[in-house]
Amino acid sequence: MTDSSIRPPEAARRITTRTHHGDHFDDAYEWLRAKDDAEVIAHLEAENAYADARTAHLAPLREKLFQEVRSRVLETDLSVPTRRGDWWFYSRTEEGAQYGIHCRTAAVDDDWTPPSLEPGVPVPGEEVLLDGNVEAEGHDFFSLGAFDASDDGTRLLWSVDVDGSELYTVHVRDLATGEMLPDVIPDTGQAFFTPDGKAIVYTTRDEAWRPDTLWLHRIGTPVESDLKLFHEADERFWMGAGITRSRKYLVIGLGSKVTSEELLVDLGELGADPGSVQPRMVWPRRDGVEYSVDHAVVDGEDRLLILHNEDALDFELVSVAASDPQGARQVLQAHQPGRRIIDVDCFRDFATFEYRSEGLVRAAIMDLATGELDEVDFDEPLFDAYFSGNPEWHSPFLRMTFTSFVTPSQVLDLEVATGEKHLRKQMVVLGGYDAADYGQRRVWATADDGAQVPISLVWKRSFGDPGDEPRALHLYGYGSYEHSIDPAFSTMRLSMLDRGVIFAVAHVRGGGEMGRDWYEKGKELHKRNTFTDFVACARHLVDTGVTTPQRMVAEGGSAGGLLMGAVANLAPELFAGILAGVPFVDALTSILDPSLPLTVVEWDEWGDPLHDPEVYAYMKTYTPYENIREGVAYPRILAMTSLNDTRVLYVEPAKWVAALRHAGAADVMMKCEMSAGHGGVSGRYNAWRERAFELAWMLDVLGLAD
Repeated sequence: MTDSSIRPPEAARRITTRTHHGDHFDDAYEWLRAKDDAEVIAHLEAENAYADARTAHLAPLREKLFQEVRSRVLETDLSVPTRRGDWWFYSRTEEGAQYGIHCRTAAVDDDWTPPSLEPGVPVPGEEVLLDGNVEAEGHDFFSLGAFDASDDGTRLLWSVDVDGSELYTVHVRDLATGEMLPDVIPDTGQAFFTPDGKAIVYTTRDEAWRPDTLWLHRIGTPVESDLKLFHEADERFWMGAGITRSRKYLVIGLGSKVTSEELLVDLGELGADPGSVQPRMVWPRRDGVEYSVDHAVVDGEDRLLILHNEDALDFELVSVAASDPQGARQVLQAHQPGRRIIDVDCFRDFATFEYRSEGLVRAAIMDLATGELDEVDFDEPLFDAYFSGNPEWHSPFLRMTFTSFVTPSQVLDLEVATGEKHLRKQMVVLGGYDAADYGQRRVWATADDGAQVPISLVWKRSFGDPGDEPRALHLYGYGSYEHSIDPAFSTMRLSMLDRGVIFAVAHVRGGGEMGRDWYEKGKELHKRNTFTDFVACARHLVDTGVTTPQRMVAEGGSAGGLLMGAVANLAPELFAGILAGVPFVDALTSILDPSLPLTVVEWDEWGDPLHDPEVYAYMKTYTPYENIREGVAYPRILAMTSLNDTRVLYVEPAKWVAALRHAGAADVMMKCEMSAGHGGVSGRYNAWRERAFELAWMLDVLGLAD
């Protein structure tokens, strides 16, 4: 049991008053925002010491959980090689090493069958391109960003972040000589070669951490002379860029949460005279209209396939002439309400088509001329399947990934001409894993307004089926940005399932599981649906005998951490514990301040409380920090955060935890990684240990720590 006699750190109450739209809010802990203040650092370190002391009794369990996941993982392993040009690229891991090793080996003529690589067996002709373990030496944190080889295979670029800030430094190497080139570009986001390998395209960010400028760096020239290709001045819009698989266009993507615009640069023109290039707009931006573009060649004509939601809530796919993109449209896939088209990617002879229907993703091959679909079928009721790792324009195979809650990840090559699936790799789970020992199903909860909310359940069959008798349950949720929590296998989750814990996902509104309308009904002035949906799911699981409040722990991270904070206030009696990862729990303070990173671009998701009193009043009814209630029996709470997180600042959970304690919450802890970012610690072993810390805490809450 935890030692309740250990004294928690107390943050001094220093009242500052926030006033907006005639409303006054007294904030006692805003002073914790001063990241460089020694007193703030001391407070965070005291929080860490308190969390360590309160969980010291779980150290043996943490070590056991860490060893369990390690015993299941094939630590020395290789990825399935992906062909690019004359090379097969792959990565491998070695036992005891934190980071991957990135390699290539020469391809043979027109053989598209990837070489069969065996763990621990030397790869013929292997060339190590980048060893993450060497790059990480001397750094507490290491994250690999960009990684790209020139089309002719003679140069490599990569970028690294060593503090968790998500600002990356680009490096370049001559692969023929091994020489490091002097081209070092700091503070970048995206970075990739132009097809000729003579230049690098990269993005930089503004002071609000928004990617806003696209640059061209010519190899061998000073960074100071780099050419600015485009700058996006509107603070609501992010910038991204990429090269079409056909290698004909550089695509510049500009997007807010609800509006997008794309520009094209002919790569032939860019190589000939970059200083005179003017990006060409595809469609002008219109508020509320999103679209994306890819290049196809149909019967010898350059066409653009445009996926858009103009008068098509769940998106429509059209084809237009590349020479006149705002001209006549050919509808290839008409809008179907409830069928949310996710992505379309063009190849020389076909396109891939991915969509979501009835809460599950679907995949198909599409005829470029007619739009006719050939579905790819799978035989599990809950699954995730998607195309990935297909850089070549003319490949006869399509690489796919398939997984489910009970099926370890599979890498497949789909032979387009025949529809045959070739299994290239099955994730190995050591220790005799048998998928038949585990069950998965979907049930439905009724929300306050009558909406049917899907819940995915996963369990180990030897403990009985859900509902046979109440069991310990781990309920996960997110519900923002149209992000979907799809069925996926987890080796760490087995440690919970094998102890009798049921894992459940509440697919609440605000996510994208049930189409665009599902998302729209969980954002802005409908945001409370996200929280009440989660509560409805928890109540359904209790009412149907699957679990009890005393045996249920909830988890969510980032915007899902906002969900955790909101349900802790709405229905604290339903949960024994709440785990909130990098939680967005001081959302109103952040969204009111346009000087903070990412705030302005977030207004399309949450609304603009700075200028709209209705949005301000609505947000104030649900944001966790402002709605903490004194005298309420809150469940046990653990907040996980990182000092260098630029997406959800550490100050949000720091303030929330301090305010909860002041309100009388009996058992609240925070763990702050002092050298990490939004994704937590780096390195696979470090990540396993951090997750073991969280799982041990949850098992302790559920009474299963022994």
